[in-house]
Amino acid sequence: MALEFKLPDIGEGIAEGEITRWHVQEGQTVKENDPFVEVMTDKATVEITAPASGKIASIKFAAGATAPVGAVIAVIETAGGSGAALPKAQAATASAGAPTDRPAAPAPKPAAAASGSASASASASAAAPARAAAPIADGGNGGVAVAAPSGERVLAAPAVRRRARELGIDLREVAGSGPAGRVSGNDLDHFVQSRAAGRSAAPAAPSRAAPTLARPVAPAPVAGGATEERLPLRGIRKRIAERMHKSKATAAHFTYVDELDATNLVDLREALKPSAAEKGVKLTYMPFIIQATIAALKKFPMLNATLDDEKQEIVVKNYWHIGFACDTDQGLVVPVIKDADRRTLLNLGAAVQDLTARARESKLSLDEVSGSTFTITNAGNIGGLFATPVINWPEVAILGVHKIADRAVVKNGAIVIRKTMYLSVSIDHRVVDGATGARFMNEVLQLLEDPRRLLLGSL
Repeated sequence: MALEFKLPDIGEGIAEGEITRWHVQEGQTVKENDPFVEVMTDKATVEITAPASGKIASIKFAAGATAPVGAVIAVIETAGGSGAALPKAQAATASAGAPTDRPAAPAPKPAAAASGSASASASASAAAPARAAAPIADGGNGGVAVAAPSGERVLAAPAVRRRARELGIDLREVAGSGPAGRVSGNDLDHFVQSRAAGRSAAPAAPSRAAPTLARPVAPAPVAGGATEERLPLRGIRKRIAERMHKSKATAAHFTYVDELDATNLVDLREALKPSAAEKGVKLTYMPFIIQATIAALKKFPMLNATLDDEKQEIVVKNYWHIGFACDTDQGLVVPVIKDADRRTLLNLGAAVQDLTARARESKLSLDEVSGSTFTITNAGNIGGLFATPVINWPEVAILGVHKIADRAVVKNGAIVIRKTMYLSVSIDHRVVDGATGARFMNEVLQLLEDPRRLLLGSL
């Protein structure tokens, strides 16, 4: 029989999901609970396993398409059934949302697989013009590298897209050597080398006398020309856009900045790093900052709250679920450490390490990116003096952590070099007064300037 597999309700009020990667293709035989498809919602990427054993009769949504919850995304011909009787035309018609009229592209090889949403973009239909073979080195898939026809969505990882934009290259002009024409970093290198060789091989124009009458001369064509790339706003990026707009349109942002003498914090972390490493934990500054933040939140609980606009109620949270912003290839993700106040410094370090690694691999569950009561964002490893973070709505405050640098400061009447950093806290002024925000910051500073007090709860 033919089993219609519908996109399940993943939870958290999710209404749709983007198909980021198929682990199967039409005609392939699968076993129940085998990896089947990866779906990215506005919060996380979820891997769904095969609901039954059988043969894939049809795939209804190509990689990159968005499917509503409840839509049939694939048909499986189970044992003893008549799935083969499904006509080809029916197998190529999507039941809802963005359709595809071709089989899904084969799953990328493990060595070339990329995590997240943008790494599995939509391919063109089989009805599109055939790709022309390009005489460049094969990228390791055993096939011929081909360039995408005009208007077709090109398969490429986020890092490759970013590099192409920096080089001013239209990915549609690059011959992709990966599965289904996927463009790799090597393909970009070949393209740049070929373009440079073409320019250097151009013959020099012969010299001749200037014409009697000056005539307008058309500018020399630029390789590639002025191009644009339109990227669909969906998945994590769409969620970020919605939340940032909601936050700026709703909360009355107010930012307070202060300077932290981090010399003792730097020394304590360096002293504890070897012991943490023996237990498999790479100790960063974030666990110290989380502990200091929680202690300050307990003294100033209005910053650990939300504002229910509909009921006109301030909801003060008597639990401390700390989110921390994590930069990934797919965009900004905020993993959440639940009940962070109950964890030791070492346990917090392990949690930060684990959640960060899985965020960058798009392997976080919905629960691990939901329910934060306060957020910390850290751009210190990138640079900059300080920033004014946007509140992670519906929270009412966010702490910004910035780079540590050697600066000349006055201490005990003398100019000395100290390790300093700026901290900034953005606050919803509808809920929290500026004075309260300043006192909260003072508490955080005092704890981090004498971080030994944080160890009273033991490692």
